[in-house]
Amino acid sequence: MLEGVKNNDSKILRWIYQDQFPKLEKYVLANNGDEQQAKDVFQEAFVSLCKNAKTGKFKPENGTAIQGYLYQIAKNKWLDTLRSSKNKKTVPLENIPESWNEETENKESNFEQMEISFKNLGGNCKELLTRFYYKKESMAIIARAFDWTEAT
Repeated sequence: MLEGVKNNDSKILRWIYQDQFPKLEKYVLANNGDEQQAKDVFQEAFVSLCKNAKTGKFKPENGTAIQGYLYQIAKNKWLDTLRSSKNKKTVPLENIPESWNEETENKESNFEQMEISFKNLGGNCKELLTRFYYKKESMAIIARAFDWTEAT
């Protein structure tokens, strides 16, 4: 198989491509890529395999080593693509949709309503909620403070 790659044997190259591409395509699609990106990455990896085989940089240990080597090159190239700055998406602040501002305003309005409701609670209720949510006290500590059982 390695000799076929070194000599550009079209049957062997076609077999490797047809055998290995679906595996890499599945990997790329499962990791935020599309079909065209899978083809591009596989093509780059395939060229690297051929180049490394011809220069002697790649020396397989068994018959399946070529497939594993090709897959590993392609996988690493895809990971490099994912890590690249051109793949990171940012949105300028001025492009934030109006619905986000409305949602924020709704949350602020809900918070204000919650503050008003909290102020209208009785003393024990306020203290209980404050101890549990703000002071993060356990039920056992709160129960002792009120001289209650935990079940209460």
